[in-house]
Amino acid sequence: MIRKAHLSDDLNIVNIYNYYILNSMSTFEEQPVSQREMRFRIEQVQASLPWLVYETNGEILGYAYATQWKPRSAYRNTVESTVYVRSNSYGKGVGKQLCQELIEELKAQKLHAALAGITLPNEASVALHEKLGYTKVGQLKEVGYKFEKWVDVGYWELVLKS
Repeated sequence: MIRKAHLSDDLNIVNIYNYYILNSMSTFEEQPVSQREMRFRIEQVQASLPWLVYETNGEILGYAYATQWKPRSAYRNTVESTVYVRSNSYGKGVGKQLCQELIEELKAQKLHAALAGITLPNEASVALHEKLGYTKVGQLKEVGYKFEKWVDVGYWELVLKS
């Protein structure tokens, strides 16, 4: 079941996210996030944008949310979408379902565009976003440095049609 995140989901969400911080290039954060910090982030996002979780049998298998793209007022109708799936839940459609629901919520809010920044290479994330209609619009070379390696980030865009 997909539902809006509750603040009490913070521990489950932080456990999913910290796995990616410590084991992947999917995020450029390098230090684990505290439960308190995650709760703050959920609260901040939900003040104006959706944060969703995928729950099965009381377990959070993934989450997706949107944040404002940039602070300048002309960007107010553009968001950046994010999705993370628990490492043992890959390939089960969790990410796709979360992203589909997130897109519907963004359309309902009459937002215009969603962007996804993807650390490259990441074939699974690229495939997921392109299945959902996102199109690659650019690539930044060596903008992140993690695990002793320079990393590119690609950007995909979805113009939301309500």
